[in-house]
Amino acid sequence: MALNAPAEGNPGWALWQKALRLIPGGGQLLSKRAELFAPEQWPTYFSRAKGCRVWDLAGREYIDMQMSVGQAICGYADPDVDAAVRHRIDRGVTTTLNSPDEVELAELLCEVFACAEMVRFTRTGGEALAVAVRIARAHTGRDRVAFCGYHGWSDWYLAANLVGEDSLRGHLLPGLAAEGVPKGLAGTALPFEYNHPEQLEALLKRYPGEFAAVVMEPIRQYDPAPGFLPRVKELAAEHGCVLIFDEVTAGFRYAMGGAEEYLGICGDMAVIAKAMSNGYAMAAVLGRRDVMSSAQRTFISSSYWTEGIGPAAALATIKKLRAVNAPQHFWRLGEQVHTGLSELAARHGLPIKVLGKAPLPSMAFDFGDETQAVSTLFTQEMLDRGFLAAKGVMLSLAHDESVIERYLSAVDGTFAVLARAVARKEVRSRLRGPVAQSTFRRMA
Repeated sequence: MALNAPAEGNPGWALWQKALRLIPGGGQLLSKRAELFAPEQWPTYFSRAKGCRVWDLAGREYIDMQMSVGQAICGYADPDVDAAVRHRIDRGVTTTLNSPDEVELAELLCEVFACAEMVRFTRTGGEALAVAVRIARAHTGRDRVAFCGYHGWSDWYLAANLVGEDSLRGHLLPGLAAEGVPKGLAGTALPFEYNHPEQLEALLKRYPGEFAAVVMEPIRQYDPAPGFLPRVKELAAEHGCVLIFDEVTAGFRYAMGGAEEYLGICGDMAVIAKAMSNGYAMAAVLGRRDVMSSAQRTFISSSYWTEGIGPAAALATIKKLRAVNAPQHFWRLGEQVHTGLSELAARHGLPIKVLGKAPLPSMAFDFGDETQAVSTLFTQEMLDRGFLAAKGVMLSLAHDESVIERYLSAVDGTFAVLARAVARKEVRSRLRGPVAQSTFRRMA
């Protein structure tokens, strides 16, 4: 693939500077902030997208290895999903009456996910997790929540940092001040580490009868240790807590029934979002009938949760994923990525580890004080080779073996540049802009 034109006069970066003056932080999602990739080089905005390809405002074409943080699981502008959406639009999106699609979608999700007997819908993963926690608190009459992993922006979760700005270290971001979160929530969200059930047990014993829920990602960058998840489930049951599995990222990638199907264990509730509707806004809270029925004892309601595009898109997406056995596709291509990256890192003598299971591979760079600069150079070099790429890879149905081969070829050339730059201590001098930010901070 020919190298893209240099980034001088990047209209996306110029527009981003305008956005910073008009929108706090520049955009709506932290994970899409340009400063996190390659400042002054990242295209930032798209003009159009199709399959796994994106065109920026200058008309340059890129192969996308991020796929909108995993939302576009079928690929951009997927004809089947978009046809379902157009069908719904032509017949009305929202009226005084409800869309019948949400009943069909609820029935489908109850077929696909083992824990599901009832379903409530929202439109984003963060709010779905807030709803799940609200239901768990209503069901148990308790306040505290034990958690492991990343679970969004809501007060219930960020309250963990009210007792210290490092409570979310390893889960979300280090040093994140919980500004705007009521001080009275201090002590209501308490973390435990993945694969450390003894930490959860200690929390539950320290505050007996006070925990409403245990919220966790069932799988992260590595498999659960033998006995870890069964012990978590046992502890939750012993202490009367609702076990909530956060499948916002994992859902539909490891298995159609999510990580809980792949791992052979389910919680009392699960939350899915992101990939369930191929980029259209949709999320769901699933769970046991007795737990979910507690939603009726509190107030959970929003007018835009009744619009019809989300359910129509989700139905088309899930049916397509099931028809083509999408998880098998993600396992196959993911193994190609995982093996290829590991071999290339070894070939170029780079201290880069490939983490995650095949459906969600990622890289960990270890270059000491230069780690973030090397990561920035990686993204810059991949941009030059026509790829939107960072350390993680989000696969879609639009990716195939030939795309992965081109990606690995580009990584091969990029790793060669990194190896030379590190050896000659030229990493920073090769950058055409600042080093990317690695942690949260307010943006001017």
